[in-house]
Amino acid sequence: MSVRKVKRRYPGADGMHAYWMVDVVYEPLVGEPVRVRRKAPVQTRAGALRYEREVRATLASGAVGGKEEKKEVPTLEKFSGEFVDNYAVANNRPSEVASKRMILKTHLVPELGPLRLDEIGPRQVEQYKAKKLGDDYEATTVNHHLKVLGRLLVVAAEWKIIDHAPRITRLREPPLEFDFLDFEEADRLLEACRLGFPEQFALLHTVLKTGMRTGEFLALRWPNVDLVAGRVRVCENFVRGEVLSPKSNKARVIEIGDDAVAVLKEHRHLRSDIVFCAPDGTMLTRDHIRRPLERICDKAGLRHVTWRDLRHTFASHLVMLGAPIKTVQEMLGHADIKMTMRYAHLSPVARREAAKLLDRGSYGSMAAAREERASI
Repeated sequence: MSVRKVKRRYPGADGMHAYWMVDVVYEPLVGEPVRVRRKAPVQTRAGALRYEREVRATLASGAVGGKEEKKEVPTLEKFSGEFVDNYAVANNRPSEVASKRMILKTHLVPELGPLRLDEIGPRQVEQYKAKKLGDDYEATTVNHHLKVLGRLLVVAAEWKIIDHAPRITRLREPPLEFDFLDFEEADRLLEACRLGFPEQFALLHTVLKTGMRTGEFLALRWPNVDLVAGRVRVCENFVRGEVLSPKSNKARVIEIGDDAVAVLKEHRHLRSDIVFCAPDGTMLTRDHIRRPLERICDKAGLRHVTWRDLRHTFASHLVMLGAPIKTVQEMLGHADIKMTMRYAHLSPVARREAAKLLDRGSYGSMAAAREERASI
C-alpha cells in the first residue's frame, strides 16, 4: 500500500507515535526501479494521498532517485509584503488592503513571521488561535486573522511557492447581536432631533427611512436622489477618506416614502452636490456625525446608539411590519441573505403563517369531526 499510517515507539517516549507516510515504487521504461519512502508533510490521510500524487509526478518527470529539486520557500514575514503589494492591491478594495496590511503587521507576522510558508500547518494554526484567545481576542476577530492567513497561503500555492495550502478551521462564532430602536423610541429620537438639532434632522430621518450604511449616506449626491419618483440610488461609499463603490461592488435603488421625500425637499440646498455636507459644502466624516447623534440620544432620554444601529432599526421595523425578507435584503444591499435572516425572528407575519399550518391537514379534520359530533 503506497499510503499508510505508521506507528512507532521511540525510546523515552510515552505510548506510540503514529504518522502518515508514502511508499512509492516507480518503474521507468529504462533503468532501475526507484523507491521513495517519505513522511507526508500534511499529517492527514487526504494530505498523504495528495503528497503521493506529487511524488509520482516528480518521479515521472525524470527526477533522479526520486529526489525533487529543493525550492526555496520564503518565510511568512518575507512573503507578506509581496502578498499585499501584488495580490491584495490588485484584487481588493483599498479598505481591504489596509485591513490585510494591518492584520499581517500587527498579528500574523509577530506570531508566525519566522516560519517558512511550508512550515505553517494545522498545528501552528491551532497554536495561533489558542494564543489569541488567551490574549482575550474575540473569536470573530481571530477568524478575520485566519481568513487573511488562509488567503495568503492559497495564493502562495497558486503561485507554486508551496505545494499546497493547509486546511484552516475557523473558530465557532457566537450569534450576531445587534441593537435597534422600537417604534416609540425611534419617534422620540426624531422628535428630539427636530426640536433640539434641526440641522441634523434630514440626515437622521433619511437614515431611519433608507437604512443606508454610514459611508453610503455620507457619499450620497443630489443627482442620485429622485424626489419625483421617490427613490435613492446608492452607488458610492465613503471609506477611509476615499469615495468607492458600495459594499459588494453593486449599486442599488431604495424606494422612499412620501415623508422621506418631503424631508429631503425641505433639506434641498445649493452648497454642493453632496446631500449631507458641511457648511462649506465639503463631505462630512464619521467623526463629524458621531458626537451629534450622542447628543440627540441624550435629549431624547435614550441609550446611546450608533448610525449602524439606525440601519438595524430600519431593517427591524420593515420585518416587524411584514416586509418580505428578500425585499429587505435588496434594500439593505446584503450580498448574502444569511445576513438579512438575523432579522427574521422579528416577523409576526412569518410566525402567524407558521401557526396557520397547524390548522390544515389532520388537525383541521379532527376539529371538524368534533364540531359534527357536538351538533348531533
